[in-house]
Amino acid sequence: MNKKIIEDQYKKKIKLLNNYNKNYYDKSKPLVDDKEYDELKKETLLLERKYKFLKSKNSPSEIIGYKPSKNFKKVLHRVPMLSLANAFNKEDLLNFEKRILNFISEKENFKISYSAEPKIDGISASLIYKDGKFVQGLSRGDGKEGEDITLNLSTIRDIPKKIINKNFPKEIDIRGEVFIQNSDFINLKEKFANPRNAASGSLRQKNPEDTKKIPLKFIAYTFGFENGLNIKNQFEYLKKLSEWGFRTNPLNKLITDVKNLLINYNEIEKKKSELDFDIDGIVYKINDFNLQNRLGNVANAPRWAIAHKFSSNKAISKITNIEIQIGRTGALTPVAQIKPVNIGGVLVSNATLHNEDEINRKDIRIRDTVTVERAGDVIPHILSVDLKKRSKHSLKFIFPKNCPSCGSKTIKEFNVITKKKDAVRRCASEGYECEKIAIEKIKHFVSKDAFNIEGFGKKIVENFWKLKLIKLPQDIFKLDFKKIESLEGWGKQSVENLRYSVNEKKKISLERFIYSLGIRHIGLENAKLLSKYFKSFLNFKSISQNNKYDELLNIDGIGETQVNSVKNFFSNKINIEVLNELQKIIIIKNALVEKKNGLLKNQTFMLTGKLNGISRAEAKSLIENNSGTTISSVSKKLNYLIIGEKPTKRKIETAKELKVTIIDQSQFLRMLDKTS
Repeated sequence: MNKKIIEDQYKKKIKLLNNYNKNYYDKSKPLVDDKEYDELKKETLLLERKYKFLKSKNSPSEIIGYKPSKNFKKVLHRVPMLSLANAFNKEDLLNFEKRILNFISEKENFKISYSAEPKIDGISASLIYKDGKFVQGLSRGDGKEGEDITLNLSTIRDIPKKIINKNFPKEIDIRGEVFIQNSDFINLKEKFANPRNAASGSLRQKNPEDTKKIPLKFIAYTFGFENGLNIKNQFEYLKKLSEWGFRTNPLNKLITDVKNLLINYNEIEKKKSELDFDIDGIVYKINDFNLQNRLGNVANAPRWAIAHKFSSNKAISKITNIEIQIGRTGALTPVAQIKPVNIGGVLVSNATLHNEDEINRKDIRIRDTVTVERAGDVIPHILSVDLKKRSKHSLKFIFPKNCPSCGSKTIKEFNVITKKKDAVRRCASEGYECEKIAIEKIKHFVSKDAFNIEGFGKKIVENFWKLKLIKLPQDIFKLDFKKIESLEGWGKQSVENLRYSVNEKKKISLERFIYSLGIRHIGLENAKLLSKYFKSFLNFKSISQNNKYDELLNIDGIGETQVNSVKNFFSNKINIEVLNELQKIIIIKNALVEKKNGLLKNQTFMLTGKLNGISRAEAKSLIENNSGTTISSVSKKLNYLIIGEKPTKRKIETAKELKVTIIDQSQFLRMLDKTS
């Protein structure tokens, strides 16, 4: 890979990190969970280590947090507020201890004592005391410079304003975490995504009286500068904090040996769902202050401390109820309402149970204690039930035989391929006759890959439906904007913005239009295939009159399942009415004539793994714009398998067996003459 591509990748990662930091620290609105952020940070640092020519002042190796807000006075920290290196497994901890022993020239039998302190997921703050009096409070900011939030911190009851104790230092900067207990957050969850966001937003109120209304707490755990602190180790310091009137973490422990750190880690991870505050790991600090001083710091982190992160995608909770959600295709999905739990920085209160068979297979009941998993953007789901904690009051869930929305029978369709009934139970009603299906279909209609009407989100669809402003897709283009302006939360400007967005989308490509209709089994790729075949909206609509559905089987990539779905769609009178009405209001552009003599003419491609600096959609677009074709499975029809980071091994093995040419991203770009 050439130098320019590497630099471009690096710059994109830095830019992305900077944007994540800004939203996390400055706006209190994280864009990704902790796991995704940590992975991006790790990738960036690995690139720097691998390629020495990479350097940026915004590198995670150079900066901490984000520059202070302009709303508050900036103040330099006398001792920087450093970040911590992360550990994710036993190997990371062993390497951490090994580096320490190497640095101080000691052998493996040298015993190191650690202060193991559960890491509260809150907002770091620095409290400056002079002669026992709290005189100034600062936020972390970028680690070197923080915001003066003294007045807001003064509203927190956990923070002593005056300390009368003979042992208290003449001057000290006490540091800790501001947070909100989960039990208190219940009353704030309509305004904030999670307790950490609530704490951050509350600390940065311009008016301290507004901060005072929020039940903020403070736990102390370290110090910056000091004058007169006569203490030799961290654990002794934590005890002194309690004597001085500060709240400390009740789960703090003094531990020797990595194996004991791991035992404690596992015990606390099991307990964390029972705590009334969120923790995202355990911080290990070398207990001896003299040893800490010897070790010192690297660029922006101490050598003597590390944060052992919890697996951010799992947590323990309790099912309080099970409800049924109905999707746009009529699928009935059981959803468990659970006791709210923080998973990877997101407060989760619902988890999918997938289908009736899944509930029976795992024997999931209301009031069960369960393990919940949330991986990346995947909807949280129940992994397992803790049968040891099942109470006699647990309730079996009876799946409804009639649709909870319209009362129609629910059915399990017979799958021709598997020769079995589907696991998913569906409402037998057709489309817009069922209220819940209709609402979901309209949400799909305005979604990003369909009409993409900006500002027309899911909540607006639901509200407008309740107010009878919309019942069918065509109603979106006939909205009563005067009535909307009179609604709570709407003003002239927001109504004008919505009007503009709706009018802006009165032109749409045929493929996006077909996709927007929400025909079952017709995703964006199938919609593209159909648009290429029909070429115009009139041809698409006339298929119901000509009754030539079988001809669709000639389209490569369209099978009987898709053909039957199109047939069912056109057999519904309301769907025909929707098409006729939309035809009067909007312009549906004909499918573009394909470029027939591009660089990739007559070549088929498939992608597996993550590409660098280019999205999968963009890669597919490049292929299609150059007369190539993308297919969805490895077969003899495939010419090239393009592999990115973390590709699917099974696809590579199948490609090798079929003697398909396997290429990486740079080879693919060279085919397009993009790297020259």
